[in-house]
Amino acid sequence: MGLIVKKFGGSSVATTEKIMAVAKRILAEKKDDDQIVMVVSAMGDTTDDLIQLAKQLTKDPYQYEREMDMLLTTGEQVSIALLTMAFNSLGHPAVSLTGMMAGMKTDSVHTKGRILDIQPRRIKEELDKGNIVVVAGFQGADEFGDPVTLGRGGSDTSAVAIAGALHADSCEIFTDVDGIYSADPRVEPDARRMKEITYDEMLEMARLGAGVMQPRSVEMGKHFNIPIHVRSTFTNTPGTMIREAYTMEEKDFVIRGVAHDSNVAKVAVLGVPNNPGIAHSIFSALADAHVSVDMIVQSIRNVEKNVTDMVFTLAHDDLSKAKPIVDAVADKLNAVAVLVEEDVAKVSIVGAGMLGNPGIASRMFGALANGGINIDVISTSEISISCLVKTTDLSKAVNVIHDEFFPKKA
Repeated sequence: MGLIVKKFGGSSVATTEKIMAVAKRILAEKKDDDQIVMVVSAMGDTTDDLIQLAKQLTKDPYQYEREMDMLLTTGEQVSIALLTMAFNSLGHPAVSLTGMMAGMKTDSVHTKGRILDIQPRRIKEELDKGNIVVVAGFQGADEFGDPVTLGRGGSDTSAVAIAGALHADSCEIFTDVDGIYSADPRVEPDARRMKEITYDEMLEMARLGAGVMQPRSVEMGKHFNIPIHVRSTFTNTPGTMIREAYTMEEKDFVIRGVAHDSNVAKVAVLGVPNNPGIAHSIFSALADAHVSVDMIVQSIRNVEKNVTDMVFTLAHDDLSKAKPIVDAVADKLNAVAVLVEEDVAKVSIVGAGMLGNPGIASRMFGALANGGINIDVISTSEISISCLVKTTDLSKAVNVIHDEFFPKKA
């Protein structure tokens, strides 16, 4: 007997025909003693459609974050109800549970909630009755019982967290691609599918823009030590295993992949005093508003006047919230100006193998130089290097870097 958590994304359940196909596949693969928990996203473009509905009433619906969560959580409730009906119509008992009913406890940060605890008592009870349990991904509830969504890709986090709380044997993430690639195949035609990748490398890839997995879902996998199998809904071929360490020949790769992110904006606060606490005053204000920043560069602008420039990036989606906050702090600091650039994007390389391998950065910068691509900002971690480039150069940047580290086979 195995306890298996299976997550299906929106493209996998986009129509009633696809929902029925998912139900038939699960029953065909299920062994008699298997216990199955399904975690499901909203159908197709439902979430985007709901957002557009809200925008018909107000220009900025996210100023009403609680109500947006109340609205968006309905998408998953539609898909779990329909999938449960499909299972029952095929002769297997099933029951649908919202995130709250499944025991998903979150904080009260609407639209970007974090899971605080999972109490899967109801899930266990339904499994013991012989039901397939179909859980709404992307959502939980705070201490007041208000619905809270987990951010884009939050169904991945729901699935891995539930797998960890249940001590499941495995967690399978079904999507419209057949695994994790060395780059986005839509941008780099010669991208290679990986058989395996470590938690740390996948976390860095996800954080830097690889859209296959949400970063927090990978964190959950690492925390609970749950192997995650990313595979295709539409084929039976093996996908990519995310786990603690390699078991195959892929451990010899120095660079695991090239990630990119076009949801980026650059903010420069010019002429702030070069004194202790200045950085804290800017970034603590953004943190209080739940705005994450990424690449940060501070440089001396004028030694005689003891002022400096502070440059950082953030998600373009957060810009409308962040700009008034930064403007207010800049005014208090008597900064010269706050400048924003929106036509920027980030390209990164990731690989634990770069530790102890000098020359990796030089090769990346050389590839960009040979492609005629200018670098704006650079940031590094132990297993990644990121460069900020113009949005118009992004696809070319991915291509030339991928060619450098994954040369085309003769």
